[in-house]
Amino acid sequence: MCGIAGIFDLTGRRPIDGRALKRMTDAVAHRGPDGEGYFEAPGIGLGHRRLAIIDIEGGAQPFRSADRAGAISFNGEIYNFRDLRRGLVDAGVEFRTNSDTEALLEGLQREGPDFVSKLRGMFAFAWWNDNTETLTLARDRFGEKPLYYAVSADGLLVFGSEIGAIRATGLVSLTHSTEALHDYFLYGYVPDPKSIYDGVLKAPPGSVITCRRGAAPEIVRYWRPSFTIDRSISFGAATEQLVGLLDDAVTSQTIGDAPLGAFLSGGVDSSSIVASLAQGGRRTTTCTIGFDEASFDERAAARETARRCQTDHHEEVVRLDEGGLIDRIAAVYGEPFADPSALPSYEVSRAARRRVKVALSGDGADEIFGGYRRYPFFAAEERLRRAAPLALRRATFGAAGALYPKLDWAPRSLRLKTTLQSLGEDSLTAYARAVSTSLPDRLARVLSPDFLAAARTYDPLQPLLASVSSARLPPLSLAQEIDLATWLPGRMLTKIDRASMANGLEVRAPFLDHRLAEWALALPPEFRAAGGVGKRILRASQKARVDSRILAGAKRGFSPPVAMWLRREGGPADRLRQSSVWKSVGYFSTEGVMRMIADHQRGAADHAQELWMLIMFDAFLTHERA
Repeated sequence: MCGIAGIFDLTGRRPIDGRALKRMTDAVAHRGPDGEGYFEAPGIGLGHRRLAIIDIEGGAQPFRSADRAGAISFNGEIYNFRDLRRGLVDAGVEFRTNSDTEALLEGLQREGPDFVSKLRGMFAFAWWNDNTETLTLARDRFGEKPLYYAVSADGLLVFGSEIGAIRATGLVSLTHSTEALHDYFLYGYVPDPKSIYDGVLKAPPGSVITCRRGAAPEIVRYWRPSFTIDRSISFGAATEQLVGLLDDAVTSQTIGDAPLGAFLSGGVDSSSIVASLAQGGRRTTTCTIGFDEASFDERAAARETARRCQTDHHEEVVRLDEGGLIDRIAAVYGEPFADPSALPSYEVSRAARRRVKVALSGDGADEIFGGYRRYPFFAAEERLRRAAPLALRRATFGAAGALYPKLDWAPRSLRLKTTLQSLGEDSLTAYARAVSTSLPDRLARVLSPDFLAAARTYDPLQPLLASVSSARLPPLSLAQEIDLATWLPGRMLTKIDRASMANGLEVRAPFLDHRLAEWALALPPEFRAAGGVGKRILRASQKARVDSRILAGAKRGFSPPVAMWLRREGGPADRLRQSSVWKSVGYFSTEGVMRMIADHQRGAADHAQELWMLIMFDAFLTHERA
């Protein structure tokens, strides 16, 4: 696990500015505190910061191929590298190290970019082939590892693991993208492939980007999730298969020469991972953090799993000092990022790093097995939407939703406004509402007329539209397809990647093993979620391994009590009152924001999501100007 960076001349073979390359690697040094390295040839420069996990002595990068015609800067892990290595040895390759990097590079040198489809792992890499004078950038199937790139005005392609590496070059003009701003204000993050800056892009998950002199970079997707349903399998047989597939995924991700453990919460996902490790006879270090706020302290349930699985269990109690963490988190993420669970994710990564260098996590289970609370609601609404024409629904549900009061303070059963509005909309508009940080009507209150006018021609549904293969997918599959293309890489995996790498910790996600995921997504949707129960087949598969109370428990989020913080005197809402930074950019209505703060603090409404989005944007601007 590392940080990569590089510069490639798309127009010729100009010498690469070594100082700019050094600034890029310095900007991602936290991702690789164990070493740095560089490769330069006419018109190409690669940089690398290393977090040593596999072949600690021999895996330094950038790595050169045996014939010296290839070089690679690689971030991630290839879990099946030993199998790939055996095939390459049979083909006559003589290996000099025991690293997965060498197996990756030698495979690319012999088979070209198609070799990527053989990889089982998480990765982002830059491969230079001197024989063809081609630079190839690639990203793993789900987007576990990040990769940003941009082209300067004079034809230099610059790329790196984080947007800070692009900024550090001084070679690219950085201007806020109106479209990306609108995405952030609505969703709380900037979905791939955009970034917050015009012209700075993220490589799409499951893609290869080929860069040649005299041509624009060419993007090819080598993998997309498929929802072709296999109804030949019974629920019982599928449950048995899942146990073996999960065990295989977990075992494959225990490779390495550094201390390995697992995150452990009180939920099904991490408990299943730890139970699988225990089933394999591995004595595992587990890490749990507790909080002063009892509403999301899961130490008791985690402790029961640790006892059951006989782990070397460690607990730490942390206090989420939101005041001290806000600016630190803004610097870690580099782009505006409004998921408040980034704070506890950062703290649990810091706690785990005191004992291990690699941690397995339950990330991806909700997206693969249909675990989010919004899925059954969306599916129920979608059945109604598909049963009646849009015009009729707009005239009935839409009108009722407009009249129904917004009862933030009321029991959930009485908060019908959003549901009525969703029933009066098309499917994608309704799902955008379900995953949004700021509902459109509320967002309009805090944005300035000038910004709204500038964004008028942009459709904020564009990221969702681009992700859908067919609007006639079963409702659950439709929601999952959208999330796998947007929410998972842009929010969930970004959150854990930046939080962990800022602490020098590698996090692996067995549920995102592509073999397991492809199998799960081909199941009948009712196997994944039914009757309001998410992750149905995962829960069934773990009955012999995980405590029944955990399996029966409702999904709990990992978000801190933001609404309470924002009502507290001296809390983070004071930042918005006192800061001139967010006011200076002209994107917001100061009057509208101040009214929203006042309404929230007197309990007339719950504006926690919108206000947190603004606070983190202010912190992003502050970091950007530092």
